[in-house]
Amino acid sequence: MKTIPAIILFLVMLSGCSSNTKNAVDSEEQKNQITEIVTAIDTTPKVTGIGGIFFYSDDPENTKAWYGKNLGLETDDYGSVFEFRNANNPQEINYLRWSPFKNGSDYFNPSEKEFMINYRVQNIEGLVKKLKENGTTILDSIAVYDYGKFVHILDPDGNKIELWEPVDSILTKLGGKTTK
Repeated sequence: MKTIPAIILFLVMLSGCSSNTKNAVDSEEQKNQITEIVTAIDTTPKVTGIGGIFFYSDDPENTKAWYGKNLGLETDDYGSVFEFRNANNPQEINYLRWSPFKNGSDYFNPSEKEFMINYRVQNIEGLVKKLKENGTTILDSIAVYDYGKFVHILDPDGNKIELWEPVDSILTKLGGKTTK
């Protein structure tokens, strides 16, 4: 663990070392590189953003078609994938899934709510450990896929929550239409 702070200290010291021949762009590039490295080192178990919004619909196919026609969403069999950039690493593409589910689907069970939110997380194993220690209801084991890891929990109001530690590079390689 002592090596991580040493690396960060070295990078901070390095960023402060600039010769008169370097311009502001080089300095900004160095700061961006340092931010990327520090971000990559951060393994704090936490939510980093929204990964998906899921909701019930009487007619998911019609709902997807309406959103496509009227609001310009690029839809597929499951809804729409929104593409955005990682704030800490702008060249990295990230994704959010919007998806209507047929009323009566059991995917949101045991929640009785008409929606479910998927949160993007880092260090899902550490987060699940922390949640267990805090008495959170964990509904299943961590499932691992090429494009990420998933687990489901319940919040204090009985809302089912999906936690996702994504592997966005795999989703990028898979391609497909996205809403931008």
